[in-house]
Amino acid sequence: MLPESTSRLTPADAPVPVPVPVAVPVDGGTLHVQRQGRHQGPGGPALVLAHYWGGSARTWDAFVDHLPPGRSTVRYDQRGWGRSRALPGPYHLEQLAEDLLAVTRRLGLERFVLVGHSMGGKVCQLAAARRPEGLAGLVLVAPAPPRPAPTATLDHRQALAHAYDSPQSAGHALDHVLTAAPLPPEVRAAAVRDSLAADAPAREEWPLHGLATDITAASARIRVPTLVLTGRHDRVEPAGLLRTHLLPHLPHALLTVVPGAGHLLPLEAPAALADAVESFTAGLPAPTHRR
Repeated sequence: MLPESTSRLTPADAPVPVPVPVAVPVDGGTLHVQRQGRHQGPGGPALVLAHYWGGSARTWDAFVDHLPPGRSTVRYDQRGWGRSRALPGPYHLEQLAEDLLAVTRRLGLERFVLVGHSMGGKVCQLAAARRPEGLAGLVLVAPAPPRPAPTATLDHRQALAHAYDSPQSAGHALDHVLTAAPLPPEVRAAAVRDSLAADAPAREEWPLHGLATDITAASARIRVPTLVLTGRHDRVEPAGLLRTHLLPHLPHALLTVVPGAGHLLPLEAPAALADAVESFTAGLPAPTHRR
């Protein structure tokens, strides 16, 4: 077979890339990472995908399937979740941001876009605020805003910490809070399993502490183009909240509302999400080459 850069296969004939597992060393052990697509040559920046509270690397599977063949993607289980469950704490936002940047450094990504969903969106804001070399843009998918919402009271957060105590409670959250329409049974079952795939300290850190952490000073340091997407029926991070608690702190951000979707855009509207991300990355400034 010819190398990717010289292959004469047409897109229709080209083999579908498969994820390649990578173990990335971080404090306390290794992160489970999946790398997929073309990592050299044309094709735009790599997309580095950070999942929501209760998700995993596979939260992004349908989204990746809707991207052009060869698009470089990196998805991973965050510390304390999924196949990175054995990693010890701390599980706070600063540690999660450092883990994310460790992935980009370890894989040697020369140009990349951070894509964060919900909790992962807040992690990506912290990571982008450090202005890592190679960062070309930022996509925030139904993100937790840098300025905590007034509804994030202690009582609310203590109740939220029990949302994933059992398959029944996780299923209730998926059906009545996180989505606007029923998920396909196999997708819902996988989401329930992911919601339970964390030990108590990792599962509780986000609602009890991360959700209420104010990172507006960090978000103000972000200088790359930023796309913000939210579902029209999102009950968790609705568009109105993002306009008041996120956009004022991200001067380079553009908000887009996705019709018919709730909070779990990667599961509910993966095709629309992929189209929006591809359009955004296509419009990013070309990299400057140093001599």
